[in-house]
Amino acid sequence: MNKTPHAVEISVIIVNYNTSELLCRCLDSIARQTGVSSETIVVDNASSDDSRVMIRKNFPWVKLIPNENNQGFARANNQALDLYTGQYVFFLNPDTEVKPGAFRQMIRFMQAHARVGLAGTRLLYPDGSPQSSVERHYPGQKHLKGAFDSLAGDIAWVLGASMIVRQEIIQALNGFDDEFFLYAEDIDLCLRVRKAGWTVGFISEAVVVHWCGQSERKTPPLHVWEKKFDAEIKFYRKHYPAAAVRAIGRDNILQACWRILTLKLELMVAGDKEIARRKLEKYQLALKTFRAL
Repeated sequence: MNKTPHAVEISVIIVNYNTSELLCRCLDSIARQTGVSSETIVVDNASSDDSRVMIRKNFPWVKLIPNENNQGFARANNQALDLYTGQYVFFLNPDTEVKPGAFRQMIRFMQAHARVGLAGTRLLYPDGSPQSSVERHYPGQKHLKGAFDSLAGDIAWVLGASMIVRQEIIQALNGFDDEFFLYAEDIDLCLRVRKAGWTVGFISEAVVVHWCGQSERKTPPLHVWEKKFDAEIKFYRKHYPAAAVRAIGRDNILQACWRILTLKLELMVAGDKEIARRKLEKYQLALKTFRAL
């Protein structure tokens, strides 16, 4: 990923999977950004809807990478890292709308904060309510006994739906770890940025509306949880000592046992049993998964 001099300020990278309508809204919002030079690369993970036709017809300026099969989120993002030319890389979900002026605010922030290697933006739900996008701790961090206390900055990670990173950093780190198919790749990248000596920032002035989880809306909920648990365990095994991983496993097993007990009781009296049944399935899966950890 050796780069020539920057042709644009921001390279936007979007991984799409069957979100044509929302992606159209997203690309429209990118087109309305002013005062910043940019390029947009969309990696389509073998969508079965009309995403590719829509892009070619309505957004000919988009660089499209059409995959013949679903490469996952991390690997698909990395495919675009061979093509981008920007000083900054902006990873953006397709189920988003970038509010006017966001690109300018992102550039100003990164220029003003030289030690910030990666930053997230402010996220809103479609109804305008705030969406949590900044975390001060890593999952299960209480079991690390201060192992991450020396890392710079007080933000642990930001949500990967909308985050900007310096070109030299994403190049040095070789992008996302593509062992993560979906979920936890943003936590992993943020931790690697901090381990490399940079801080993670938050750009409150840059606003992005996020519809959340739209590429997974047709996936059965239990399968989604299976992916999330798998990614979570990959993260622990990669970054945490074995003793901490075992302790996290025990915590999750105890929580799952308690929730299974209470949900079984709830099912005996609940009028609408479907919600309780789905939660029960989730914790039964958690128990099985963390027992095998």
